[in-house]
Amino acid sequence: MNFEDVEERDGIRLSWNVWPSSRIEANRTVVPIAALYTPLKERDDLPPVLYEPVTCKPPCRGVLNPYCQIDIRGKLWICPFCLSRNPFPPHYRDISNTNLPAELLPKYTTIEYTLSRPAQVPPIFLFVVDTCMDEEDLKALRDALVVSLSLLPPYALVGLITYGTMAQVHELGYAECNKSYVFRGGKEYQPKQIQEMLGLTAQNRAAPRPGQPMPPQAFGAARFLLPVQQCEFQLTGILESLARDPWPVASDKRPLRCTGVALSVAVGLLETTFPNTGARIMVFAGGPATEGPGMVVSNELKEPIRSHHDIDRDSVKHYKRAIKFYEGLAKRASDNGHVVDLFAGCLDQVGLLEMRSLANSTNGAIVLSDSFATSIFKQTFLRVFNKDDQGYLQMGFNATFDVQTTKEIKVSGLIGHAISAAKKSGCVGETEIGIGQTSAWKVNTINPRTSEAVYFEVVTPAGQPLQPNSRGLIQFVTHYQHSSGQMRLRVTTIARNFAEAGSPAIAASFDQEAAAVLMARIAVFKAEIDDSPDVLRWLDRMLIRLCQKFADYRKEDSTSFRLSDNFSIYPQFMFHLRRSQFLQVFNNSPDETAFYRHVLNEEDVNNSLIMIQPTLMSYGLDSAPQPVLLDSVSIKPDVVLLLDTFFHILIFHGSTVAQWRKAGYQDQEGYENLKELLELPVRDAQDLLTDRFPIPRYIVCDQGGSQARFLLSKLNPSTTHMSGGLYGTGAGAGAGAAIFTDDVSLQVFMEHLKRLAVGAQTN
Repeated sequence: MNFEDVEERDGIRLSWNVWPSSRIEANRTVVPIAALYTPLKERDDLPPVLYEPVTCKPPCRGVLNPYCQIDIRGKLWICPFCLSRNPFPPHYRDISNTNLPAELLPKYTTIEYTLSRPAQVPPIFLFVVDTCMDEEDLKALRDALVVSLSLLPPYALVGLITYGTMAQVHELGYAECNKSYVFRGGKEYQPKQIQEMLGLTAQNRAAPRPGQPMPPQAFGAARFLLPVQQCEFQLTGILESLARDPWPVASDKRPLRCTGVALSVAVGLLETTFPNTGARIMVFAGGPATEGPGMVVSNELKEPIRSHHDIDRDSVKHYKRAIKFYEGLAKRASDNGHVVDLFAGCLDQVGLLEMRSLANSTNGAIVLSDSFATSIFKQTFLRVFNKDDQGYLQMGFNATFDVQTTKEIKVSGLIGHAISAAKKSGCVGETEIGIGQTSAWKVNTINPRTSEAVYFEVVTPAGQPLQPNSRGLIQFVTHYQHSSGQMRLRVTTIARNFAEAGSPAIAASFDQEAAAVLMARIAVFKAEIDDSPDVLRWLDRMLIRLCQKFADYRKEDSTSFRLSDNFSIYPQFMFHLRRSQFLQVFNNSPDETAFYRHVLNEEDVNNSLIMIQPTLMSYGLDSAPQPVLLDSVSIKPDVVLLLDTFFHILIFHGSTVAQWRKAGYQDQEGYENLKELLELPVRDAQDLLTDRFPIPRYIVCDQGGSQARFLLSKLNPSTTHMSGGLYGTGAGAGAGAAIFTDDVSLQVFMEHLKRLAVGAQTN
């Protein structure tokens, strides 16, 4: 089976598909054994399994799977993780080799159980809405929120907090008039104060005893969080009458905006009333917090909002305090299984960098748009509520993610949007990569795109001979609340062979695409902590070591350097990753950097590769559309290019095509092929937009136009202003457009790499 087939079946891609047999050998392979796993990968052929999983005795609790040895006569199975013998439960007494339950069939290495106990509380959506914005933006946001109410399941609970100079919690259960509880924007409230002010003292706890229906409450949380079907009329009325924050704002000031207070009230309200249940806090910010805890900039316009340069110099007044404040809220929310989504509608920054932990710890969405009136915001926001074929929301709530391994390998950690569940099982390794020291994590919400990167280490000491055909197993267990209210358990078990030192099978099993994405996640994780040059040096060192180990070459002869096919594109991915906006912060605001890194950490292999090395299609009058090199030689006057960077989709008209279009030839008879040339890339771009989240920015530009910079910044500069002769008439002339840059080209990068790899061996 090739890598894509395994991904279709189990939602998993591994950096190596045959594993080194000892710790020393594993270290020599440079790229760690790691998996990118998409727990809710959509599959048509997963049978709904309506019984509980059979598990090994505690503390192991491994789930029965096709790799278990079974003794049909003795009605026993042997757990491959801890090697204990377990009796089958009584209702399995009829099993035989021809009558096996689904979880023992080889094709169901991934299986989903529907558990018998339903969730006690329906999913909860709490909107936290900024009102300090101009009328047009506020109206667009109100309209989008009203539409979203019709997309929520009627039984979902919904609530509303609005904020500006003050934060207001709206009481939806009060029909006589609009009633809200007001919190001062400049004050820091303790969780206990919030509970008392909202009248949520302990005896008003909302969660009933298991199995009891929800009591019709006239107290506590029910005033603020009601089922959509019960409060839709009331809530729509409140939303439609939402006015701009009434406090006057002087021309040299920013509006006072207490985002931090509004968020701490939202977190406090949910953690008191619905601890450990599925809930989303959806924040809509039209500008930065300028008041109270969590402020990122003062309300004086003469004080600019921080840049990367300011942060590097450590000259930002509110930065560390704000980060600490939001990290505290993020921890409280994620401990309770609650998610925070951040939607920014503002041309300038809103402080996403400070608030990023809220979405990164809870797997919330981050969406950046210039205003709430843009289609980027509206379409992306409504896409959060996508439904499956049965009409259920495509999101799971309050998820936990658990990894089990056989004794030869251990878990180093996870990189993705999650927090540690502090599970110190026997599978936890010493090396730490990402969120380590645990074999389970809280992910809070999962959807069909959520992809977690899990890193492993081989722990077998060298010199212990392998049993022939021995293999290691990894089991991923994801427990979550389905939006129908059922609890589900998705289990994926994979097995891979171990190979002796020096075996060609290891090199042949390298998946360069998955490895590039898994290494990119480590690089971005490091970049959040270390300086950018250190991260680039680390990437280069790893690449050189990988080439020294797996390329064919004669020592000190760079012309003899060869990489086999399944390694050959890896250096190119690293070249583009080094230049990408994930590691190069120049030209991006701190908020944009936080957004890009957030999205990279949640996508699968294919989408992540588009971010690292964008795809470029070329359309000509006399040739079929074809993928071309991401290189300046691909720019030609008579072609149209379609660039997909995942965040931008750009149609670029070469200079001649642009002149024809401006002259209107495409509307004249006899120029049908030109009309087709202009329309085809637009149709292809629409196809790319259909299932993307967040919606990419769509740009149409001409050669020489200002928007063309989005394309030029991504291309390999093989033809620069330096490479031609006098006035660009040298070797570079006629071969694409010159790019003004001091960056090295891929060709120069590869020459350096070959020289370093074949030179004196470094370890």
